[in-house]
Amino acid sequence: MSGKLTNKVSIITGGNSGIGASTAHLFAKEGSKVLILARREVEGLKVQESVRAEGGECTFVQCDVGEPDSVNQAIEKASAIYGSVHVLFNNAGHGGGGDFPNSTTEEWNSVINDNLNGTFYVSRAVWPHLIKSGGGTVINMSSLAAQRGFSPKMLDEFGATAPSYYAAKAGVDALTRYMAGVGGKHNIRVNCIRPGQIMTPGATRGTIDDADGGHHVFEDMFNMAQIIPGPGYPTDVANLVLFLACEDSSFITSEIINIDGGVAAKI
Repeated sequence: MSGKLTNKVSIITGGNSGIGASTAHLFAKEGSKVLILARREVEGLKVQESVRAEGGECTFVQCDVGEPDSVNQAIEKASAIYGSVHVLFNNAGHGGGGDFPNSTTEEWNSVINDNLNGTFYVSRAVWPHLIKSGGGTVINMSSLAAQRGFSPKMLDEFGATAPSYYAAKAGVDALTRYMAGVGGKHNIRVNCIRPGQIMTPGATRGTIDDADGGHHVFEDMFNMAQIIPGPGYPTDVANLVLFLACEDSSFITSEIINIDGGVAAKI
C-alpha cells in the first residue's frame, strides 16, 4: 500500500460489516488509525481484531447513530483515544419494508432516523474535531435510490425499496451539498457516494461468496439496467471512499458520485 492516509485518524460508522468493514481494512492498510462505530458489539470487535491481525490500528466504539446522546458520547470517546479526527465516513444506515402509501409511521421514522438523522448527528459531533485538526474530509453514504425513479411496469416487475429509504438518501444528498458549503472555509471537503448493486450481507439473499455468485434482492432489475455487468462488491466502494478521503481528490468537494455499474436509467 502507498500510505495515502498515514498519520490520519478516521471514523467509520456502520464499520462492523459490509462496506464499512471493507473500508476499515483498506484505511488501516493505507496508514490510518481507524475507529469503527456500530451498534452490534460482537461484529464490531471481530472487525477490530481482524484489522489488528493484519497489522493495522483499529478500535471499535459502540454507538447508535440514531441516538444523539449515544453519538456524542462515542465521538468524545473516539477523539480521546487518538486525539484528533481527519476523516469521517458516514456509512451507517438501513433499508425498510413497505410501500407508498402503506408504509407505517414507525418504519418511516426508523429509516429516516438512522440514515438521514444519523448522518447529521455524527457529522455535527465530529465537525469541531475536524476544524481543530485543521480540516479533513467527510464522505456520506447515499444510494442510487435517491436518484432513480421507476415506471409502473418496472415497479410491478422488479419492485422498489421503501419510500422512506428514497427520501432519507435524497436528504443525505442535500445535506452533503450544505455541509460542503459550510466546510470550505475550514478546509473540510464533503462528498457523497451512491452505490447501486453491491453484494453486502444486508442486501443479499443467500450467500455473498464469490464461489457461488450470491444474489442481490433487486438483481434482475440491475442486470437489465446496468452497462457494466454486476454486481459490485464492498471493496469496490471502499476504493472510492479512499479516493475521496485522501489527497488524490484534494480539488473535489460537494460531489455525489455513483458507483453502480453505469445504471442507464436515472431520473
